[in-house]
Amino acid sequence: MALRVLLPWQDLVDRLDLPGIEPIHWHIDNDSNDAPPADVLVTERPSNTELRSRVSRIKGLKHVHLLSIGYEWVLEHLPEQVSLTNSEGAVEDATAEHCLALVLASLRQLPQVGQQQRDRQWTRTWTGSLHGSRVVLLGAGGVGGEIRARLLPFKPAELTSFARTERVHEQGYPIYSLDRLWAFVPTADVVIVALPHTPETEQLIDAEFLSAMKGGALLVNVGRGPIVDTEALLPELLAGRLHAALDVIDPEPLPANHALWSASNCIITPHMAGDTGQFISLVSDLAVNQVIAFAHSEELANQIIN
Repeated sequence: MALRVLLPWQDLVDRLDLPGIEPIHWHIDNDSNDAPPADVLVTERPSNTELRSRVSRIKGLKHVHLLSIGYEWVLEHLPEQVSLTNSEGAVEDATAEHCLALVLASLRQLPQVGQQQRDRQWTRTWTGSLHGSRVVLLGAGGVGGEIRARLLPFKPAELTSFARTERVHEQGYPIYSLDRLWAFVPTADVVIVALPHTPETEQLIDAEFLSAMKGGALLVNVGRGPIVDTEALLPELLAGRLHAALDVIDPEPLPANHALWSASNCIITPHMAGDTGQFISLVSDLAVNQVIAFAHSEELANQIIN
């Protein structure tokens, strides 16, 4: 009997039209009906949180492969005895690249300069710089490591990494535990969030944290929206005390009438850090290899749940 595989993109359906595999085009966000019975689900993270529970209603499901690194959203909907893998190794570079773009665009005030261009104003602007800045980087996994590698050539005065577990990185630099953040936050020029969303990191960046940041500092979030308390961040931005560049926000999608849109010192991008052609190529190759390996009972990469 052929392995029934639910796939979100037609390109994946075409590539997995192989002996012993029955590819089925079904998207957790876009299809109005629940999924048909299947052995394997390959899926993106649904943009509508109410659709996440569709995973739990797939009859015969044995394995889920995620087209992302983050997997916390699926855990409560994963039936027992269903294994889980993610796309670690395919997403990190694109996310780190987008993070660097957000940092530089904010520090060098590119949105404001862009408005000057539209207004045909030739006004020189003195800006901040990564060179000589003190940077706090929250997250030392794949994405955090790639962000750090991209920041170093810009010669920050300090670049300090934090994670849930304190350790020394294999490259020799220290990674501090999150409970030691408070010694570094008040002097940081840039705080970058690249952490997963867990109970420990939920609203880690709260009103107390934000008030401890020095005036004029920049907060960048490419981790998960709920790590930052949006309602606490908003008055800091509207008062002009802090700057922010956010690829992920709580809530998502950000409602059209939300006051955050009007904060001129905040760059908002719609959870697009990984959305590049190179990412699609890498994540598609990995998904194809995972399905073929599963069909042949071979070891899978990036096992989260066996």
